[in-house]
Amino acid sequence: MKILVINAGSSSLKYQFINAEDEKVLAKGLVEKIGAPDSVLTHKVNGKAFVFNKALQDHTEAFEFVFEKLQDGECGVIKNLNEIDAIGHRVLHGGELYKKPTLISDADIIQLKKLIPLGPLHMPANISGIEACRSLMPNTPNVALFDTAFHSTMPSFACLYATPYEWYEKYGVRKYGFHGMSHEFISQEVAKLEGRDDLKIINCHIGNGASVCAIKNGECVDTSMGLTPLEGLVMGTRSGDIDPTVVSYMAKNLNTTADEIVDKYLNKKSGLLGVSGVSNDIRDVQ
Repeated sequence: MKILVINAGSSSLKYQFINAEDEKVLAKGLVEKIGAPDSVLTHKVNGKAFVFNKALQDHTEAFEFVFEKLQDGECGVIKNLNEIDAIGHRVLHGGELYKKPTLISDADIIQLKKLIPLGPLHMPANISGIEACRSLMPNTPNVALFDTAFHSTMPSFACLYATPYEWYEKYGVRKYGFHGMSHEFISQEVAKLEGRDDLKIINCHIGNGASVCAIKNGECVDTSMGLTPLEGLVMGTRSGDIDPTVVSYMAKNLNTTADEIVDKYLNKKSGLLGVSGVSNDIRDVQ
């Protein structure tokens, strides 16, 4: 069985094409700076890297470009998309509904779209990836793994906010946490290196999106991200923790809505980009 594993981030797309029988990576790659004029795809086969520069406006264009290179005569590893037996997708938010790997159906797509407000940067990319794959390969199973699942073990005192309890009961307002697959994998590797499972770990996931996670005996007990990935550390374009009054204060000053302050500014124009005034990529800033 050959499996395509996809990780669609807010401005990137990582993938690996794997032979599940021997776990050999047949091809892997990374699309960076999606949405910028200098998008770049680095596609690797048998240790050789192929670099392609092409302006990719969104994740749909990025997926189409990756599929094209997987079938390319020079750097491809398949003749057609039917050689892909299954596709695994990293999905940002599972809410309280999705806590384990799920075979995606039409009904699941509808449910996932309802979670977009909780992950406005990633969920559209995650969903567009699933939809693109299902459209191009309608008979190929698509399985979603959720970044919030690992954090479902958080105790109530860690995951509930000090807000009216009915907000949680009616609207699901709570800390969900993200980067779960990364935190889980690293905690497992640390346990292997230490030769024991009864460990207390502070794990750091640092990138365009960043979070820390407290792990005890292999389970998450607390993490820095919250209802959405906006909470916590300063990130590439996200502000991280901030006095919530800033939202209403700036909405009045800019004569706009709270939604626009959160979606346009705190999620997309803050963090390293906002502070530097240059870029959300530290290489450009340097």
